[in-house]
Amino acid sequence: MAGKASASAHGGKTVYGATVGMLMLDTVFPRIPGDFGNAATWPFPVLYRVVRGASPNRVVRHRAEGLLDAFIEAGQSLVADGADGLSTTCGFLSLFQGEIARAVKVPVASSSLMQVPLAQQLLPNNQQVGVITISRKSLTVDHLAAAGAPADTPVVGTEGGREFTRVILDDETEMDVDACRQDLLDAGAALVREHPQVGAVVLECTNMGPYAADLRQALGLPIFSIITFVSWFQSGLLPRRFNGVTDDPR
Repeated sequence: MAGKASASAHGGKTVYGATVGMLMLDTVFPRIPGDFGNAATWPFPVLYRVVRGASPNRVVRHRAEGLLDAFIEAGQSLVADGADGLSTTCGFLSLFQGEIARAVKVPVASSSLMQVPLAQQLLPNNQQVGVITISRKSLTVDHLAAAGAPADTPVVGTEGGREFTRVILDDETEMDVDACRQDLLDAGAALVREHPQVGAVVLECTNMGPYAADLRQALGLPIFSIITFVSWFQSGLLPRRFNGVTDDPR
């Protein structure tokens, strides 16, 4: 077997190894492990950039009006620093998917809702993917369509609960984690009770990741969150290299 050429390295950016850039809302609420915005959530390095003025209330309840340019500027900055792909910290930003991707010229995984059509392909024909969102009232067919999800996707929200929606959307600095967990469990129970055809669940909100395992245990259904989405996304941007691979597979 011929000898291998000597290795060489190539530059062109500032930060290496952190392939995913995270566009963050401007918040102060607690971000516990499992939350998109807690760096300890990820088993790989990430780059964060806060989009100033992008409050949860403005993005969720007011369709992020007037914020597109700020998200694009932050995304371009992350790419310039070294990000090979971008994600965002709110499922409602599916509305900006096309615009951000065109502007930054790298792959963009803007919303956990983009998993709905993929998860649907995993299910039997008589089942549907359901969605749990932080605000059922605010999640429109426009958000679903921008993510490639069907307009008739079953959706329930957590806004009728005791803690989760209020703390996140009102950007409060204290949070009862157990109460938030119960809000998610209640929403999950309502989803399968109202829509018994649901065979898998997508969590729209990037703050719902800490409760995915509890939902899986309670519902017995696959639970897809921003954690599953970005983990898949990152594995494509930086595929794992396996030890022992040679030029001759024999």
